[in-house]
Amino acid sequence: MQLLSKFLPWKRSVIITTIILSLLIVLSFYGLYTNKFYFFKYDNYILPVFSIIHFIFLYVLWFKIKEGEISDSPMRNVEYALYIVLVVYIFKLFDTIYTLSTYTEFDNHQIPSTFFPMGILIVFLYIFLVGLTFLSFLYRKKHVGPYNVDILNEQIDSWE
Repeated sequence: MQLLSKFLPWKRSVIITTIILSLLIVLSFYGLYTNKFYFFKYDNYILPVFSIIHFIFLYVLWFKIKEGEISDSPMRNVEYALYIVLVVYIFKLFDTIYTLSTYTEFDNHQIPSTFFPMGILIVFLYIFLVGLTFLSFLYRKKHVGPYNVDILNEQIDSWE
């Protein structure tokens, strides 16, 4: 972890995650088989909608680390939602790998020359995104602190 944190500090990790997530949002509209962008398919909007949770978590992580605050219930809830989004990322990763593996089924069709380069790029971006998401969980635990339920309950003022 120390070697990784020297190579990729938390600020750089958040910035790179934001860039990769933005690239994947744009590429979620890209059709590998046709080399075109499809904006009218509702399936293409799954990643942009779920990535909102990831952007919120990155913002909260940045804010908590910069201000030196401890973890709280809303941050915990956003992180738990991000666990579900992480499953979507892993599904999209395996879906892209499956799409790349079906190349031989379409020998009689004209496949664009960008099929493998774009497919491999998307796979690597998803792998990096999953890794950076796990790394952001570690940075949250290291810099913001664990989710201590006793401390979270003490912060609740029932008279407000």
